[in-house]
Amino acid sequence: MLSLGARARYLLRMESAWQDDWHLARAYLAWQAELGATDAICDAPVNRYDLPAKLEKPKPAPVAAAPLAEAPQPDPVADAQTMAQAAHDLDALQAAMAAFEHCELKRGARNLVFSDGMRGARVMIVGEAPGREEDRVGKPFVGDAGQMLDRMFAAIGQRRDQPDPKKALYITNILPWRPPQNRDPSTEERAMMRPFVLRHIELADPDILILMGRISASTLLERDVRITKERGEWTSVLGRPTIPMLHPAYLLRNPAAKRDAWADLLSLQAKLRELP
Repeated sequence: MLSLGARARYLLRMESAWQDDWHLARAYLAWQAELGATDAICDAPVNRYDLPAKLEKPKPAPVAAAPLAEAPQPDPVADAQTMAQAAHDLDALQAAMAAFEHCELKRGARNLVFSDGMRGARVMIVGEAPGREEDRVGKPFVGDAGQMLDRMFAAIGQRRDQPDPKKALYITNILPWRPPQNRDPSTEERAMMRPFVLRHIELADPDILILMGRISASTLLERDVRITKERGEWTSVLGRPTIPMLHPAYLLRNPAAKRDAWADLLSLQAKLRELP
């Protein structure tokens, strides 16, 4: 421990040295702090009695302007409902879907896949979404799954190219645009396109509706459908007899399920005979 005199001499030497050396000055400051110094003393004393008797009041901080109200965000489902209900025929509905800008799938698709088959057919099929071939051609169910679908319904005398409405098919999808890599449509995509599908059913006015696959059934029945458990069970959509069926693509991957598909086709055939 340095004596008081030695400490004073050391400080004088340090004071003359740190004026020319920043690093030395920093070390000197750190040493002072280590000794317990807490305040810096100026060269000249400050007479605090010379302060003004009355201090000026601080000026209030300026009040920030209120943020502008954000513009309301568009509601894709509400817009879809408005556009769909304004369509009075199938051509107008197709034009409305082509003008719908909220679905990002539209940006990457080649074509809007609207429908195929005979308008006015007793049987309307609602699939899930276009695949690569459907996107290229612009019609639903034209790839391998479409060929399977044609063979299935031909077995009970129903065809998409049949001129007789009693034996014809009318086909569409939940989504008119192909999802990337054929992924499942998202919940948001299905919700915004559902009003168009419901209006499509109203305008096509079939006697019987077929929900082809899990996505189609879940979207129009508004619940999570376990298609392998609930296929073949008759229900109703917009007051029409409706039957969920296994998607042809599923049958191509699981040939053993064709027996269930055949049972559903026979049930459809019987329902057509029952209805006037």
